[in-house]
Amino acid sequence: MASTIAAIATPPGTGGVGVIRISGPYAADIGQRISGRQNLLPRYAHFAHFYDRHQTVIDSGLLIHFPAPASYTGEDVIEIQAHGNALLLDMLLERILELGAVPAEAGEFTRRAYLNEKIDLVQAEAIADLINSQTRLSAMAAQRSLQGRFSAYVDELLQAMIRIRVHIEAALDFSDEDIDFVSEHWVGESLHSILQRLDVLSLNAHQGQRLRDGLHLVLTGKPNSGKSTLLNALSGRNSAIVSDEAGTTRDVIREHIEIKGIPLTISDTAGLRASDNAIEQEGQQRARQALTQADHILVIGTAGAPGDLDELLQELPEGIPATIVLNKIDQQPDLMPAIGSYRGHTTISLSAREGHGLPLLLERLTGSQHAPLETPGLFSARRRHLHALDRVKNHILDAISNWEHAQGDLVAEDLRQAQYAMDSITGKFSSDDLLGEIFSALCIGK
Repeated sequence: MASTIAAIATPPGTGGVGVIRISGPYAADIGQRISGRQNLLPRYAHFAHFYDRHQTVIDSGLLIHFPAPASYTGEDVIEIQAHGNALLLDMLLERILELGAVPAEAGEFTRRAYLNEKIDLVQAEAIADLINSQTRLSAMAAQRSLQGRFSAYVDELLQAMIRIRVHIEAALDFSDEDIDFVSEHWVGESLHSILQRLDVLSLNAHQGQRLRDGLHLVLTGKPNSGKSTLLNALSGRNSAIVSDEAGTTRDVIREHIEIKGIPLTISDTAGLRASDNAIEQEGQQRARQALTQADHILVIGTAGAPGDLDELLQELPEGIPATIVLNKIDQQPDLMPAIGSYRGHTTISLSAREGHGLPLLLERLTGSQHAPLETPGLFSARRRHLHALDRVKNHILDAISNWEHAQGDLVAEDLRQAQYAMDSITGKFSSDDLLGEIFSALCIGK
């Protein structure tokens, strides 16, 4: 029999209300004993006094009983709503543990909800995402995942794969019969349809992951190119020292801002140039390290002279998108804010000091994807979901190729692998290590 767990579910500090949750086979018994109330009505807010072992009142508040299986965890659950005083809540929890409960581990309530099939793994992750959301859009996206929007898309594709797989395996089992299952056109059409729907799901998942994790933007360039000025312009405050003296920035300076609902971390780095100064060399080493951790790199140069950046462009890490910012158009009256290209990179001409052209840069950073971030159906997603969807797509591509070569047995295996990868998103085939990592990220009492 599972243990009965308990934890304070509200954050530390003083507030109007503090909540303690109890879940497990003895939850109702503990609720009755600490309150002296018998015959608790389901989902009814009972006013009660809460007593210590000497029958002295610790506090007064509300007690609610959620009988299994109609509860968050799928077990009997008692929720105590007392005054939000940390000392009182600790005293109440201490008494609850004396009555037979054990302290809950981080995320254990949600783990039990998952194990009792009240939620799937995507919804469990969405709870943590909702708690930790930093923007309105990311909170709304997490709420949609919690309500099952992402899971529903996954299940629809799974059912489509299963239908094809059952059909093909039936054909293989009855290969001696005079039935040509493999030549039926609907199978190939269905595989292509799955691939198209998978691309749409992957695009939305990428957008959801951007809302959840935000973007890490790194500024690089030669000394005195205006990196710090651009950082200040984007953040709206004087975060970095601006000086005409080259080499002012020695360490990586980070700012956290929000642009169009996307959390953005901007890192200003030391200018890259040859130097005999040990401190400046260390700053440049840290700058190069920051570039490898970026989601997007802004290479800052001087308007009208993109060729000065050729050497620096060769140092950029492979696989990380980069945009060239040609700064200081305010010093050249004949130049205006504009978008162009140089050596395969998009260029944006602007003035960080005057703000001219900044909207072009912001649009580049937030609108470079195809799906708008305000899409009503957008849901939160994680990098592991994106990796799983990439695996599914590769298996479907293999299945299409094998189908075109009439290799039915290989198509069935491709679909099995695709189904396994898709199932890993909602948690049916997740390893214990993955589950432990996900649930430990939740707070105590959740």
